[in-house]
Amino acid sequence: MASFKDLPTEELLYGSFTCAGCGGTLAVRLALKVLGKETVIVTPPCCLMGVTTFYPQMAFEVPVVNSVMPGTGAMISGLTAGLRRKGKENATVLGVAGDGGTFDIGLQALSGAMERGEKFIFLCYDNEAYMNTGNQRSGATPLGAYSSTTPRGKERNKKDMLRIADAHNIPYVASACISYPKDFMDKVAKAMAAPGPAYLQVLSPCPIGWGYNTADTIEIGRLAVQTGFWDLAEYQDGDFKITYKPNKRKPVTDYLSKQDRFSLMTPEEKDLIQIEIDEKWEKYNNK
Repeated sequence: MASFKDLPTEELLYGSFTCAGCGGTLAVRLALKVLGKETVIVTPPCCLMGVTTFYPQMAFEVPVVNSVMPGTGAMISGLTAGLRRKGKENATVLGVAGDGGTFDIGLQALSGAMERGEKFIFLCYDNEAYMNTGNQRSGATPLGAYSSTTPRGKERNKKDMLRIADAHNIPYVASACISYPKDFMDKVAKAMAAPGPAYLQVLSPCPIGWGYNTADTIEIGRLAVQTGFWDLAEYQDGDFKITYKPNKRKPVTDYLSKQDRFSLMTPEEKDLIQIEIDEKWEKYNNK
């Protein structure tokens, strides 16, 4: 993507029933600005499906196929093969799922699709829990976060889905955040140009599940990056690179304290997270 001024003004996702402040629908809207109308979307049961394909209306201006929860990877493989057979290789097949349909229930089929090497993009809008069904913890839920199934805070770290995707030896894997749209859309363009599967994981804050004011979604995303809690990074043909380094990282408490889901954490637990972040960034800065 050259610049924001080159983006089309046409909206390919418009008029959904989304919650106010939803980061997930913003992620998909921005991605479609880059991908354009020659895109076919596959999405499983998730927040996105519920708020955009509400019969008899549809908020997309591109074709959308609704998948079963475990089947998104299989369906994008089939669509890619079918479009190739029809001579429509220029169309982009885009799988879109939340973290539950990516990290957990959808992982088997996604892994198979990546291994087969078909050209597609899989976009995970990561809101770090099963938000569509009431904020149950997922493999993406971070340590210490409250959910309806971790009422005292999650006791395990978040699954490293970025490394799992890269372990499939696919051309492009990246993390992004809706609060840094230029970085995100540049990565969508790279995914589009990749000669095989591409995986994008976009931090998409959720005011309902995370517990913050709906007007603060962009600020929460920025704090995730500025504190080092969330990395903007990419693997290109296996080579790892941080795409944005804060000039001076803010304390992680600036991020944690603005969300109700971390309200049960003790100061000592927050200190441990700060130590982990500091150690991680020391490694990044030494590369």
